[in-house]
Amino acid sequence: MPSPNPPLRSLRVNSYLIPAFGLIMALVQLFFPFKSWAILASSFLGLTLFSYIWAWSLKGNISLEREMRFGWMQVGDRVQERIGVENDSKLPALWVRIIDHSYMPGYTASAIVNVRSQWYTHWHTFGICDQRGIYTLGPTSLETHDPLGIFTVRIDYSETVNMMVVPRVVPLPQIEIAPGGRTGEGKSTSTGLERTIVAGGVREYIPGDSLRWLHWPTTARLNKPYVRVFDFSPASNWWVLLDMDPAVHTGEGQNSTEEYSVILAASLVHEGLQQGKMAGLIAMGDELIWHVPDRGDAHLWRVLRSLALIRPTGPPLPEMLKHLRLTLEQRTSLVVITPNMDTEWANELGLLLRKGIVPTVLLLNPSAFGGTQDPNAIQNRLLNMNIKHYNFSDSLQDLAQFEPLGQEHQPGNQMREYVKTLPRQSSEWRAL
Repeated sequence: MPSPNPPLRSLRVNSYLIPAFGLIMALVQLFFPFKSWAILASSFLGLTLFSYIWAWSLKGNISLEREMRFGWMQVGDRVQERIGVENDSKLPALWVRIIDHSYMPGYTASAIVNVRSQWYTHWHTFGICDQRGIYTLGPTSLETHDPLGIFTVRIDYSETVNMMVVPRVVPLPQIEIAPGGRTGEGKSTSTGLERTIVAGGVREYIPGDSLRWLHWPTTARLNKPYVRVFDFSPASNWWVLLDMDPAVHTGEGQNSTEEYSVILAASLVHEGLQQGKMAGLIAMGDELIWHVPDRGDAHLWRVLRSLALIRPTGPPLPEMLKHLRLTLEQRTSLVVITPNMDTEWANELGLLLRKGIVPTVLLLNPSAFGGTQDPNAIQNRLLNMNIKHYNFSDSLQDLAQFEPLGQEHQPGNQMREYVKTLPRQSSEWRAL
C-alpha cells in the first residue's frame, strides 16, 4: 500500500577512521612519495568508496512495510503485526535494524534481520494488551550499514496508527437490576404499561387479535397476516454510574478497584444491551462522561471508548448522586458501581428512591484489593433501606465470585454460560 508520506532517507558517515586514515596516507604520499604510502592511501580510500557505493545502493532500494490486524483490542487480547523488509538492491543488507517508536506498554516491534539482494522477508510480532487506553503504533525507523560499517543508511517512516484498547467484557453473575419506578406507587394503568412493553417477535394472526398489532412488513413478505408479540414485563432504562473518586480506590494495576469498576461498567452495559435494554453510562474523570441510554453496537463502542480513557480523578460519590437527583427522570434504574464504604452517600440514594429512581448497588470490597475499609456498615444501611446490592471481590478471575446481598436475594444463582460477542472490525491487514 503506497504511503501518503514518503519516507525520509538519509546517509551519514558512521566511522571516520578508515576515510581519515586514507586521507592521511594520501597527504603523506603527496609530500613524501613512497610506494607503501600510495598503496595504503589507495586501499583505504578504495574501501571508503566501495562502502559508499554499497550504502548508496541500499539507501534507495530498501523499504519497510508494517501492517496490523485490528485498530482496537480488549485488555488481554493479543496484538499482531506483520513486518516486511524488501531489498531491491543487487547488494545484500547484511544487518538491518528495525527501530519501533511506538508507545504501548510491554510491546515493541523492534528487530534485527538480514536481507539478501533482491529479496523480500517478513515476520509477525505479537504482544499482549495489558492496559486500557489509546496507544500509538509507529513511527518506525530502519537502519542498515555497509559491510565495513563506515556509512549508515537511515529511513524514517512517519506513519502512525492509533490503537484503542478497551476494557474487558466478562461474564457477570446473575445480577437483578431493580426496575425503575416510585417506591409504593399503585398499580400501573394500561396506558403506562403500553409505554414499557417491548416487541419480542411476530406470529401468525389468530381471529380475535387486534388489528392494531399487525406487522405489515412480515405480512407483505409472506402474504399472510402476522401480528407482533410483546413482552409485557416492565422495562426501564439502565443508567450505570461509575464512581471515579480517587480517594476511595485502592490496589495497583489490574488488581485494583479502579480496573474492576471499569470492567464491571463495561460488562453491565453490554449485558443490558444483550437483554434489549437501553443502557447508558455516567462517570466523571478528567471530564464528564454522559452517554444517554441507547441500543446498538455503535452505542456500545462509544461507551467502551470512554471507559478506555477514564482515570480516577472525579468528585465524591455523594456529589454525583445529588447532581443525578436533579437530572434523571422518573422510572429509571440506576446502577451504582463503587468501592466507597462510607454510609454518607446512602442518604442521597434515599432521595433518589423518593423520586422514582431505583438504585442497584455493586460494591467492590476494598479489603480484597489490599484496602482496610469494612463493608459491613454500608451493607447494613442498604439492607435497612431495602436497596438491592451485591458485594464483589477479586478472588476469582473475571469477577466470577460475588456475594449477593439485599432483601430480594435468592441464593443458588449460577453464572450463565457466556460467549464474547463483541463485533470485530475487518480481519484484513491494515498498513501503517
